[in-house]
Parts: sequence; structure tokens; C-alpha cells
Amino acid sequence: MCFNRVVDWEIDRRNPRTNERHTLMSRIAAIALLMVSAAGFIVAAWRINPLCFALAPVALFIVFFYSLTKRFTSFSHFFLGLALSVSPVGAWLAVRGHFELPPLILALAVLLWVAGFDMIYATLDEAFDRASGLHSWAVAHGVHGAQHWAMRLHAATVAALACFGASTHSGVAYWVGLLIVAGALVHEHRVAARRDVAAVNQAFFLVNAVVGVVFAASVFADQVLFRSG
Repeated sequence: MCFNRVVDWEIDRRNPRTNERHTLMSRIAAIALLMVSAAGFIVAAWRINPLCFALAPVALFIVFFYSLTKRFTSFSHFFLGLALSVSPVGAWLAVRGHFELPPLILALAVLLWVAGFDMIYATLDEAFDRASGLHSWAVAHGVHGAQHWAMRLHAATVAALACFGASTHSGVAYWVGLLIVAGALVHEHRVAARRDVAAVNQAFFLVNAVVGVVFAASVFADQVLFRSG
């Protein structure tokens, strides 16, 4: 997020929706925080295991590269999804120390989920992005097109999460959680269809927070509480 603020500093100042972000801290402070957090990430990865340490620069590159993509491609939403999708893989490698299929399936689900909700959020900036020469799915395909694509991506998200549940032989708790997640995503699209700033912000922040918490809770319940009993 610090890197995003630093490289988008002037863009955010021109955008009416984000023109107060630069007041949260100075640019120098953001750069300093970026350097400290990146160094801390590398050190933490080194302390976990050799594979995590070797892949840490790759993860940082992916996360940082996303912030530049809206300057040249409407697929920027998918790059954001890719940036966040490294998290479940990294967590799995930290615990297991090797690659397996389930975290890769979960990474795909995260990529689709994030790309979908970022398409919704980007509809707020469609006019500004178009005038500024920036790229988004809403600029390329229109607001309605972006909303429809987001629906497709979230349907694929639920399918990927179902594949993840099957690959980990998940029990009832997981599948109940998945139903709640699917319902929350449906609600997100119904709210976003109103196309006002407050509604889209609700869809982006509140609903997706619920999705994350419910998914984590259902996995914990399935893998820890009920299986240990």
C-alpha cells in the first residue's frame, strides 16, 4: 500500500475521490515506511525457511508491479488479484516448506475474487481514468461491462473455492461457510448495481471483509475445531 501511495501520489491528488490520501502522511514518510516494511518482509522470510527467503523478492516484485499496470493495461485488476494471491501460497510454504496443489487452487480463487471486486471499485473512477489516460475494465468495456465481468469472476471464485474444499477433503463447516461467502458476493453485486459512491464503498469494504472473515472462520472450524474433536 505504501508503494501504491508513493507511485500514485500525483494521480491521487488529481482524483476527486482520492485527493485527501496524500494528507495522511508526507511522501518522505511513505517512502521510509515502504523501505522499512520491505526490509522487514525479507528478514522475516529469511527467518522462516530457505524457500520463502528465495521467493521473497519475487513476491515483492509482483506486489509492487501491480501499482504500475493501470498505466498501460486494463488487466490491472488481474495483476492486483495476482499480488494478493501470493499470500495463501506464501503461508503454505511457510508452514509446509514445499508446493502443493491446494494452495495453488486457493490462490486462483483469491485472484478471481480480488479482480472481480476491484472491477466494481474501479467503476467509481471510470470518468477520471478515461480523462487521465489510465486503464481499467470500466474504461475498456464500460461500467455495465465491468459489473457483468465482475459477476462472472465471482461465480468462478465460488467454483474455485469449491475445488479447494474438495482438494482438502473439507467437511460440513467449510461448505456452510462457502454458502455464506457465495451469498455475500451476490449481495455485493446487488449493492454495487446502485452505482453510487456510498453503495460501492459498502460493497468493496464491508462485504469483502465479511467474505474474508467467514472463509477464514469456516476453514478454522473445519480443520481445527471439528477435526481435532
